[in-house]
Amino acid sequence: MWVQSNEAVSAKFFIEFIALIIRNRFYILLKEEMLRTEKRKNFLTVPAALKELEKIELVRRQSGLYGLDHAVTRTQKIILSCFGMNEDDVRRGAASIAASLAAAAANQKDNNEPEEDDDAENEICDVD
Repeated sequence: MWVQSNEAVSAKFFIEFIALIIRNRFYILLKEEMLRTEKRKNFLTVPAALKELEKIELVRRQSGLYGLDHAVTRTQKIILSCFGMNEDDVRRGAASIAASLAAAAANQKDNNEPEEDDDAENEICDVD
């Protein structure tokens, strides 16, 4: 592991530790769901669940606004239910992110517009 200092090593280990805690929680919740169902489902493993949830994405529409690319699938709904979430939670989260992106785009647009000169009346224009 290549790092610049001991503090960087410590920070990397801390991040990896937190990631391991989160992954373990995912594993426990998915395993509980698998035990509740009679049939073993291949998508209830941590890597498969993450891969399936990565398919939920926002895209920029022609209007410039962002929205969900696809509807939430049955498999994604089952995985979300393991974490105490549902399709409405995903839609609300997507709407919140889209609103934040729209506000950021509006702020950036406002900051990029050139300001008008207040001294325009005092300028001399050459008219031929």
